[in-house]
Amino acid sequence: MSFLTVNHATVYRYREPVGLGEHRMMFRPRESHDLRLVRTNLAITPRPAHLRWLHDPFDNSVAVATFEGTTTELRFESTVTLEHFENTLPEYPLEEYARSYPFRYSDEDFPNLARALAHHYPYESVSQWALQFLDPADYTATMKILRDMTRGIRDQFDYIRRPEKGVQTPEETLRNRRGSCRDFAVLMMEAARSLGVAARFVSGYIFVPNTSGLAGGGATHAWMQAYLPGAGWIDFDPTNSIVGNRNLIRVAVAWTPEQVLPLWGTYAGSPSAFLDMNVTVNVTEVEG
Repeated sequence: MSFLTVNHATVYRYREPVGLGEHRMMFRPRESHDLRLVRTNLAITPRPAHLRWLHDPFDNSVAVATFEGTTTELRFESTVTLEHFENTLPEYPLEEYARSYPFRYSDEDFPNLARALAHHYPYESVSQWALQFLDPADYTATMKILRDMTRGIRDQFDYIRRPEKGVQTPEETLRNRRGSCRDFAVLMMEAARSLGVAARFVSGYIFVPNTSGLAGGGATHAWMQAYLPGAGWIDFDPTNSIVGNRNLIRVAVAWTPEQVLPLWGTYAGSPSAFLDMNVTVNVTEVEG
C-alpha cells in the first residue's frame, strides 16, 4: 500500500485569440478494490462556462467543459492523491479450465467479451509472432504465455517516446522493432486476441521510483489487460515487463486507444493559430 499524488498539466497556446469548443478529459483514476481516491482537484484556465461529469460506456469518468469568449492559452491541471494497493500475485487464481492454453470462455462470459476478442488490425504477422510463446510439444500454462509475451516485448523491442498522435499498427511495431508504450500495448492486445484471449487497452499513469529503471514516466502511460476466468482483468505492461498493477494507476479502459484519449477538444480559428501544446505528468509518493 502507498499514497501517490499525480499532477497532470496540459497547456495549449495560440498565436491569436481563438474560440474554444467542447473539451473532454479523462484524468480521474478508476476507483476499485486496489485504488482509493483521497483528494482530487481539476483547475481549468480560462474557467469554463460549464463543467459536467459523466460515465462513458466503459464506466470511465469523463469531464466535459464548454467555454465562452476567446483566449490565447488554455490550461488544464489535474491533481489527484490516491491510496494504491499493489496486486502482483505470483500465481493468479484462474479457473481450472483456463489454466492451460487453449481454453474456451464460458457461454456466460463470451457475449460480454466479444469486442475484447475481435481483431482491430490485420493479424497474420501478429499471429505468427505470438506463436513463439507457445510450447509446440504440449499444453502451455495460460499465465506463462502472457508473462513471456510481456517480457518478450520488452526484450525484443526498443522503447521510444513518440509525441505525435495516434498509434503504430502492430505490423509497423514488428517491422521497426521499436515503439511507445501505447504501441506495445496495442501489439500485445492484438497478439493475445490472435490466441483467443480477451484483451483491452488501458490509459493511465506510472509511478517511477528513483533507480527503478521503469520507462514511461513524465507523461501518460499505456498498457493492456487480459481477461482470465477466475482472476478477472489482469494488468500487463509490456513496456516494463510488469504483470499486475505494480506502480500502475488505471484511469480509463476501452477496446482501442482512440476511445480513451486523456484530453481532446476543438477550437474556432485559423489552422495556423495553433502554436504548441505541452504536457507534463509527475507522480510522487507522499506520506499518508
